[in-house]
Amino acid sequence: MDKTTQSAPGAAPGSSTARSSAQPDYAAIKARQQAAWASGDFAIIGVTLQIVGETLAEMADIRAGETVIDVAAGNGNATLAAAHRCARVTSTDYVPALLDKGRARAAAEGLEIDFRVADAENLPYGDGSFDVAMSTFGVMFAPDHVRSSGELLRVVRDGGRIALSSWTPDSFVGQLFKVIGKAVPPPPGVMSPLLWGTEAYLGELFGEAAADIRTARRQYSFRYTSAAHWLQVFRDFYGPVNKAFGALDGHGQALLEHDIMELLERHNTADGASLVVPSEYLDAVIVKRSV
Repeated sequence: MDKTTQSAPGAAPGSSTARSSAQPDYAAIKARQQAAWASGDFAIIGVTLQIVGETLAEMADIRAGETVIDVAAGNGNATLAAAHRCARVTSTDYVPALLDKGRARAAAEGLEIDFRVADAENLPYGDGSFDVAMSTFGVMFAPDHVRSSGELLRVVRDGGRIALSSWTPDSFVGQLFKVIGKAVPPPPGVMSPLLWGTEAYLGELFGEAAADIRTARRQYSFRYTSAAHWLQVFRDFYGPVNKAFGALDGHGQALLEHDIMELLERHNTADGASLVVPSEYLDAVIVKRSV
């Protein structure tokens, strides 16, 4: 069910509620994350999420000739969606192999897109360089939320838009990360990426810099032949799942496999004939306030 709401801007990005009380080692955390996303081959899963990029591009009203940056682009779902609408697109990620996958997709469709290795927390572009910044299930995973949200605001012009797709805390993916976190606890002090999937937290992050925040809760359905098929694909190719299993001994792997399979079966709506698992996510379009 698609429910559109208005979320009023809240506290400024530097507020105490936007930050964790502990100060994590962001550099070390980011290095581990980068290794995780580079493991396996996320593009095999990423291409199945193209509909998310297309839907977000429509919500953001991407127009021909606009300059768009896709941040933490992965293999380029939002990138391609913006290019399909004749925008001038820059696609960025800190995993070169994922950009290569996006570059190959763009070439196959004859799309002219600028691909560049870049960190979501330190974008190599000047203030106000773009009309729109987009990210589908990407920037939410940057460990320093205040810094990454600040970079999105910085590189977008006054009156420009920031368009985000983020998994919600209670979604299937949100519960999956809780199962993984139980088996392999996250670094202390790091804010959950799932907070990006809540209207209140977006208001907290973007604060007075946002003239308007518009959101819509949507459903994406994972479609596989079975729960075992989903687990095989994600264990082999999805970095967080791949690395979680790699960090555990045989007993721990068996327990994690059991818990993930139970989660999949509980959320399967296909009556056992195949696997269809809906997962809620939040689309948001933030309009940057003009100074």
